[in-house]
Amino acid sequence: MRYTDAPTADTADRDLIARLAFGSMAAQTLRAAVRLRVVELVGATPRGAAEVAAAAGARPQPMTRLLRALAALGLLREHTPGTFSVTPAGALLDPGHPDSLRSFVRMFTEPAVVRAWEHLDEGVRTGEVVFDTVFGTDFFGHLAQDPELSAEFNAAMSQAVAETAAALPHAYDFGRFRAVTDVGGGDGTLLAAVLTAHPDLTGVVFDTAEGLARTPETLERHGLAGRCTVHAGDFFRSVPEGSDLYLVKSVLHDWTDDQVVTILGHCRRALPPGGTVLIVEPVLPEVVDAGSAVADGGVTYLSDLNMMVNIGGRERTRADFEDVCHRAGLSITSVTPLAGAEPFSLIEAVPR
Repeated sequence: MRYTDAPTADTADRDLIARLAFGSMAAQTLRAAVRLRVVELVGATPRGAAEVAAAAGARPQPMTRLLRALAALGLLREHTPGTFSVTPAGALLDPGHPDSLRSFVRMFTEPAVVRAWEHLDEGVRTGEVVFDTVFGTDFFGHLAQDPELSAEFNAAMSQAVAETAAALPHAYDFGRFRAVTDVGGGDGTLLAAVLTAHPDLTGVVFDTAEGLARTPETLERHGLAGRCTVHAGDFFRSVPEGSDLYLVKSVLHDWTDDQVVTILGHCRRALPPGGTVLIVEPVLPEVVDAGSAVADGGVTYLSDLNMMVNIGGRERTRADFEDVCHRAGLSITSVTPLAGAEPFSLIEAVPR
């Protein structure tokens, strides 16, 4: 394609490319803010950069520059020269905030997550999982070797599920079921929200031993220890029997189609008559909706690339979900966007 006769590029188009090119720098600015505890040190009341620097063990001029970059990103506000306070968005970096995303930011700016992205082009050429080549092991194997990173990952997943946990209990008819097993349920945040809203339900959180490290604490905090059990295991081998609803949230996108068929097949075999599998995942449109994709920063499609680069999974269209469910002995009965937790949808499947 030749552009020699094309009109001069629109300023907005040039600005878009520049913002995208600087995206990794913005992410590392967030990471530095978290590591230096900037949000906790600045607080809601205007505070001088020199004072923040002293509390952080940093030099005043570089700290001022960092704080101004954070203000330009909308996370701080500069009131007078060198005096800053935290915005509502910035407050989400505070670990004490009830909706904190601090661990989420730390995890997704962690070198173990970011490094393989440097070889995205190689992953596109070969179709191989770049993380495995760079680190000599798979992503979850790497986590298992690093307890601190594993704990950060669990905390990040708990923070990431908070929005879904607020929306899901009121968006689906859980009242027609007796017991629900959350497959790959992590620290139990999602199932705790469902059980709290539906007191006649009992539950099981099923995950690896590492994934369940904080689950008893979550259940105890919500007063659910008597209604919910914790079951460690491997969903590639089996899932616990005894529930009539199997909830699978943000699990399938981690795995290849064949692995997904295995997971769903185990859920299918555990289902009693009248049982249901409820999948909670983004559902990609068959054709990219540029308006909605640009509005959310392309996050779902970037997540798809992250699955390819770091883990080997993928985000899927409805047709993709239809295929893996069919192969696992399931039929999809409905796909419903989860209001309040975009871009997730509820994918209901029953034995075919």
